[in-house]
Amino acid sequence: MTRQALSQSGQTAPQVDAEPDLRLDAPEEDPASFPAYGVYTGYFECATPATWTEHVHETHELLWGARGVLTVEADGGFYAVPATLGLWIPAGVVHAVKSTQGTGFYCSHIDARVAPSLAARTVAVTVPTAAQELLRHMSNFDMDDSLRKRSEQVVLGLLDVVDARPMLLPMPTDPRLELIARALLDDPALDRSLEEWSVEVSISVRNLSRLFHKETGMTFAQWRIHARVRVALGLLAAGYPVSSVSRRVGYNNPSAFVQVFRKVMGHTPGWYVSSLKAGNHHSLAGSE
Repeated sequence: MTRQALSQSGQTAPQVDAEPDLRLDAPEEDPASFPAYGVYTGYFECATPATWTEHVHETHELLWGARGVLTVEADGGFYAVPATLGLWIPAGVVHAVKSTQGTGFYCSHIDARVAPSLAARTVAVTVPTAAQELLRHMSNFDMDDSLRKRSEQVVLGLLDVVDARPMLLPMPTDPRLELIARALLDDPALDRSLEEWSVEVSISVRNLSRLFHKETGMTFAQWRIHARVRVALGLLAAGYPVSSVSRRVGYNNPSAFVQVFRKVMGHTPGWYVSSLKAGNHHSLAGSE
């Protein structure tokens, strides 16, 4: 596949939206180019913002170790992949991936013949330090076939499915609502009211409100709050200070942002940043 803008170089602080997206039609990694292993891992660092359009793999895929802003759209939802967890995408699931400038992440492909899927749908998983080290080791060094197979089973046994709700933002399917949702994800600081959006997409306020709740399980106001928090997770992981993140996602008052973040995630932005530095891989279960 095209490796333009992907390198193994050291990570630098991203400048979000500083450059247009590099659109890549090929998947993050072409499993056909892998050695004949049941599990293989590649590392990617995006020198510019990048978008991998909708694609599908014959292998299961595990995205983990994200540093920066990495998002995945799959199974009707928008996932913000934090550094503390991995995202398991079963073989055959159509998905798209987007990253901002300076984002780095690991992509592991697991042959479906080697291991059954952890779930029928995209799920969040813990990737403990032992699993990370084994995944890197198996990809960097030759191993005896029997040892490699045992190591692959150990890695898979260390992955645990956890609550994905803190990572997942349900996406509406109605084209009018989808237009609004994507606009808010691209610019979470947009402060248009429901009335203004209703005029924009030519639908009554009442129907717009009803459809949002029907398709996402949230009111428009709730969905926008959750969208802002999902974007904030990536920005915090990329190293931006809370004051800067709060402005980028639409809060001029950092304390208001902290309160909203705590309500959605169950802990403060400061705790989240500290957990990243400490290498915490426990579930970031939210309160909603």
